[in-house]
Amino acid sequence: MEKEEVLETQTSFFDLELHPDLEDGLEAMGFQTPTPIQAAAIPHILSKKDLLGIAQTGTGKTAAFLLPTMDRILDTPDNGKVKALVVVPTRELAMQIDQATEGFGYYTGVSSLAIYGGGTGKEFSREKKALEQGADIVIVTPGRMLSHLNLGYVDLSELEFLILDEADRMLDMGFHQDIMRISSHCKKGRQTLLFSATMPEKMRRLAHDLLNDPVTVQLALSKPAANVKQSAYVVFEHQKDEVLVNILRKKNVESGIIFTSRKKTVNQVVRALRKAGLKCGKISSDLKQEEREDVMLGFRQKKIPLLVATDVVSRGIDIDSIEIVINYDVPPNEEDYVHRIGRTARASRKGEAFTLIVPDDMQRFGRIEKLIEKTVDKLDLPETVGDGPKYDPSNVKRRGGFKNRRSNKQSCGKKKPRGKYGKKR
Repeated sequence: MEKEEVLETQTSFFDLELHPDLEDGLEAMGFQTPTPIQAAAIPHILSKKDLLGIAQTGTGKTAAFLLPTMDRILDTPDNGKVKALVVVPTRELAMQIDQATEGFGYYTGVSSLAIYGGGTGKEFSREKKALEQGADIVIVTPGRMLSHLNLGYVDLSELEFLILDEADRMLDMGFHQDIMRISSHCKKGRQTLLFSATMPEKMRRLAHDLLNDPVTVQLALSKPAANVKQSAYVVFEHQKDEVLVNILRKKNVESGIIFTSRKKTVNQVVRALRKAGLKCGKISSDLKQEEREDVMLGFRQKKIPLLVATDVVSRGIDIDSIEIVINYDVPPNEEDYVHRIGRTARASRKGEAFTLIVPDDMQRFGRIEKLIEKTVDKLDLPETVGDGPKYDPSNVKRRGGFKNRRSNKQSCGKKKPRGKYGKKR
């Protein structure tokens, strides 16, 4: 397996010799310089190599696989068959990639379709009709795609690309068997691209099973952006809600996300915020699809200033104006901390990230500080909250105790006709 470490680059998109219609789309969107993962991955994908891309969210992975995929599709006959299948863990990410496809392909006529669970029977019928008629790029969640595949009308005989995005997240969600079943329906000689933020052993096994003599392009897990101001409060569990409300009132937030690690905690936090008179919405897997879309639209438009969510949106949300991220719970693993707080301070903006640390989570937060190579400031608790525990990341499951102190200073897209085009530049 070839391995290429990604370095900073000043390559222009025009140096990558993409199709002129794609270049027109990039120019219209103001894209000039590819990110390191894009500059490294695109040439390999254009040369028809299987690829394992390891890079965290926010590094431009979506364009890294969409642009060369669309370039290659433009060189294939428009025969109404599915050319690329993109498998993703969540409906939010499916919709985001579908929107990106529409933007990049504005001048190309390449069609796309997003298929994800949670819709009505009418929606399922619409997806079936679209699959039967064909779309160039189909973006799917695993369960929903298998539902269509099992009914026998999906034709993947002309599939050129199988792309797995955020594959590590899909494995965490238990989709390994679903991924392998989807793969078994795909054309044998297709090109496979696998993108992941982390590389645990189960990811290595998946890559071994799916990829053929791949190139590995790796972008080291970057530290949180320098313009994210990180702070933490060391609290007992019963103090969390009051500290959370205090932060939000003090900051007068117009756009912020509160992350919880458990679905059941989402409702608890929403109740606490609404009781305090703070307007908020919630995103979790128990909401209907229409409800989730309505909440996300309201959040994007800043009609809903605060979003309470599980990690379902820690990688799938792409909004530049988020001012603040609060970890109501310490994330379950170190990489998730980087993904969560990476939702703020995007596009050169400034942002703040706060974490509430209870005694059981101290050791875990210590590992996070080791990963990011930074000691996060521990702030004084508000006077009204009372004393909190002493921060001690070396002590596992330290509960209560008397040595407490308050101051701790440590769609079925309509297909456009493809225009005639000349050779690549």
